[in-house]
Amino acid sequence: MAQSYRIISADSHLQLAPERWTPRVPARYRDRAPHSAHLPNGDATITEGARPAYCFGGLTGRPYEKRTPNGGRFETAPGYGSPEQRLEEQDIDGIDGEVLFTTTTAAAAYQGLKGEDGAAYKAVIHAWNEFLAEEYCPVAPERLVGMGVMPDTGVDDAIAELEYCARMGLKGIALTKYPSGNDLPSMEDDRFWAAAIDHNMPISVHVGFPAPRSGRALYPYEKNPSEVSSGVDAFSKFNQYAVRGANNALQMLFFGVLHRLPRLRIYFAETQVGWIPHFLEILDDQYDRHIHWAERLLDMKKLNRQPSEYIKEHFSWGFMRNAVGVRNRYEIGVERMMWATDFPHAESDWPESQHVIEEIFAGVPEDEKRRILGGNVIEYFHLDPKPPARTEVAATAVAAS
Repeated sequence: MAQSYRIISADSHLQLAPERWTPRVPARYRDRAPHSAHLPNGDATITEGARPAYCFGGLTGRPYEKRTPNGGRFETAPGYGSPEQRLEEQDIDGIDGEVLFTTTTAAAAYQGLKGEDGAAYKAVIHAWNEFLAEEYCPVAPERLVGMGVMPDTGVDDAIAELEYCARMGLKGIALTKYPSGNDLPSMEDDRFWAAAIDHNMPISVHVGFPAPRSGRALYPYEKNPSEVSSGVDAFSKFNQYAVRGANNALQMLFFGVLHRLPRLRIYFAETQVGWIPHFLEILDDQYDRHIHWAERLLDMKKLNRQPSEYIKEHFSWGFMRNAVGVRNRYEIGVERMMWATDFPHAESDWPESQHVIEEIFAGVPEDEKRRILGGNVIEYFHLDPKPPARTEVAATAVAAS
């Protein structure tokens, strides 16, 4: 498909048979590394302390009524093959690249490996990042945009892995918790955020962090909690209409992270976006209603601007087939929306993404369409805006194989 600009999925997934990359795990930990199993319901990745992660090979690439989560095989399922196969699958779908996350749980999938010192856990994560950086993404680095996985064993470990990913040329990293490994932001995290900014390393989060919604947990220094009615806190008022990722964005805002690090930007993938205008409107309304007593009773600091302004400035959002979000793009921010296929997961319309684009972008001005379908991804992840020549990519892929 010929077009004058790049179309890039801002959220796709790379789930391979673990034997493709676990030989990179140091020998002393290799017996604890994930391995594949050929089970009756399909192939699966088996990891210590976790349920089998099945190869859902039948949830894309066929009509909805014929899709099934059973029977997927690593050697035949769409999206599970070599980088050369992945490039062919992109070509079939008419796209020029993908931001590639691993499993939806990423580092969380390896929690059972932590043990006393977390050494096996960190070794497995590093082996995956090494595989991405040295073997998979170099086949076509502008099209296979792998996100390095960050460990959640503390800020020092996360910074070390971030610096490795930056040094090796990966174009972004993915977090599954706050850098400290906690469920709530902390001052300690600032070292990681600052390191990402210093290394010009884009930060992504797939969906969001698991985190308490309680303001009491976020503000343990209430000066007189007995004056507040049981079960009432300001933060739960602000975030009561938040959906995927927004709760974490609000935590970072009201914990002061965005004030201390005004250059910080974070991309939340697979959130859908149609809910965001409603969320932002109600957020400002709830803030205006509740910030005054929260300041008096909870020591919550007032913001210099409306909270919606900070959200629009610091965060980007990924979506798939979400026409209502596209229609309300001005209230979300055209520059903050990134379209994706979610290939090869169930929400994917591969290999019919061009039909989806035609459907949900009907009537959208060409410059805005260009931004949302690829321009914002290119800008955020520092990619080449020029569409790759198919013959050149094919030649590169063959040479690297």
